[in-house]
Amino acid sequence: QVQLVESGGGLVQPGGSLRLSCAASGSLFRIATMGWYRQAPGKQRDLVATITSGDSTNYADSVKGRFIISRDNAKNTVYLQMNSLKPEDTAVYYCNLQYTLFTAKQYWGQGTQVTVSS
Repeated sequence: QVQLVESGGGLVQPGGSLRLSCAASGSLFRIATMGWYRQAPGKQRDLVATITSGDSTNYADSVKGRFIISRDNAKNTVYLQMNSLKPEDTAVYYCNLQYTLFTAKQYWGQGTQVTVSS
């Protein structure tokens, strides 16, 4: 069983920055694709960014050039550096771990609130 624990959310003014962290338990981290998703009130959960075990990254168009996803395999941790934050970035941000070993599996963190407001 994998546990994902997010941290780093909070209230920030427009134009500000936050860094989210997600620590994973177990030994699957290094072979997994890690991702960040977000869900605003009344909306579906959407992809923000992913990073593969080979460090290939993918971003939603809405965050390209502002957010950076990275991982530290020695610490079993994935990060999301969020810059130039906008009010529309307000959401609960969820960490996701996906891997395939005979079958595909995924795990979710509990979520961390990010609020961008003046």
